[in-house]
Order: sequence, then C-alpha cells, then structure tokens
Amino acid sequence: MIATPATEFATDGRRIGPVLMDLRNITLRFGGVVAIKDISFDIREGEIRAIIGPNGAGKSSMLNVISGFYVPQEGEIWFEGKKRPPMKPYEVARLGLARTFQNIALFDGMSVLDNIMTGRLNRMKAPLWSQAIWWGRAEREEVENREQVEKIIDFLEIQNIRKTPVGRLPYGLKKRVELARALAAEPRILLLDEPMAGMNVEEKEDMCRFILDLNDEFGTTIALIEHDMGVVMDLSDRVVVMDYGRKIGDGTPDEVRANPEVISAYLGVSQE
Repeated sequence: MIATPATEFATDGRRIGPVLMDLRNITLRFGGVVAIKDISFDIREGEIRAIIGPNGAGKSSMLNVISGFYVPQEGEIWFEGKKRPPMKPYEVARLGLARTFQNIALFDGMSVLDNIMTGRLNRMKAPLWSQAIWWGRAEREEVENREQVEKIIDFLEIQNIRKTPVGRLPYGLKKRVELARALAAEPRILLLDEPMAGMNVEEKEDMCRFILDLNDEFGTTIALIEHDMGVVMDLSDRVVVMDYGRKIGDGTPDEVRANPEVISAYLGVSQE
C-alpha cells in the first residue's frame, strides 16, 4: 500500500491533516440487494469530504455504515489508525462521530436549548443519583455543559429562539438546531446527511457559511451528503461519487467535474 502523506493542503491553502478514517472494500447487502459494492475511500483530518451520487446510489447507506447504524458484510473501517470492530451507534458516538439526519430527528416538545443539551449526554459522567438531586459533580457538569451549548447557540446565531419549543420552528431553523445538537458532542468527524435539503436560497447560504466557518475556524472534519452540486463543488476539498452502490469517481471537485463516468451518471453535462 502506498503511504498517505501526513499533511496536504486544500486548494485555498488550508492545512489538511493525516487520514482520520479509512474505509476499505466496504460491501453492504440487504438480502439479495447490494447497496454498497467494494468501496474504499478515506476522510482526512480537517477536510470537507463530500459523498455524492444519484438517488439510490447508496450514499445514505454509506453514512449509516460510518455511523454504526449498518454493519457491512465485508470490508474494514479504520479510525485514528486502529481497526474499528462492529459497534452500536452509541459506541461510535463515543468514539467521536456525530451526525445530522436527512429527516429531522428532534424532540418537538422540548426547547431549542434542551434539544442541544441532549448532544452532551456522552459528556455527562456523574452517577444517576447525583443527577436526580442535581448535586455535586452533576451540578458542576450541568454548568459546564450549558456553557458549551451557549457558545454553540451564539455561533449558529439562534440566541432569540433558545427557549422556543422546536415544534414551533420553521424547517430551516430546525435544520440549524439539529446541527447545533451534533456540534454539542464535540465530534472528531461531523456527518451531515443532506444539510441543505428543503431549504430556500437564503437558508442554504447561511448553512454553507456555518459549515465553512466550522471547518476553517475550528478545524472540524466534515463528511456530507448533498444533492446541490453547486454547494458540493464550492464547499468540498474532495468528493467521492457513487452510482448503484459502486464508486465511480474520487478526487477534487475539478477532477470530479472532468470525470466522464461522473458526467454521464450524475452531472449530465460537462462542467466547463
């Protein structure tokens, strides 16, 4: 195997670190249906890595493999240089992966603040009895976790809705709250499943800005699925392209644009 350079640079000069996650020859089947067929790619520390492809290409299945919702029949997942055994989603979350969902999964009856606080559950170590009476270590943890959540609320500019029940919010703000909850876990890799889906132009611009700021200012490693090709090409450092469960392209946005198989399967026309 060819050694991967420890450090690379994005097209805009940002530093990209070593391989953080390496997916090797992943195959996933549902009965006789092959959702993912022998796909390999990696995610480097500090990059924005996009996974694209037509509907039914296997993108969400791949994200579910990464986050532990699906266990592939073949292949290996390496994280921080160690082979990852089959894990439940909560165990993967403890490793340092957090995600948003294509279909928003929030607690509608709870406030924005309380929804985001659920992202801190893996950070709460106080025993249950201490949490029940809010005393000692539990009290200190609550204060510390709320401080972190308030920073995220400020970053995502949702201060004015922090006490609003999520069920009352418009779709675009719900997407932002779901991003906030994922960020509350302080992930090593942030997985975004169609973060722009259903948004208007203004909401997409805001979400793009937050994603870029997360990556640029905080060095957050991001892997995302997105159908909006303009968004993908503007945001991503590298793009892996899937079609009918196969990988048909992998490289920089410019390399993907010029790939004839990608053009035929997904883009439809050459991108000059």
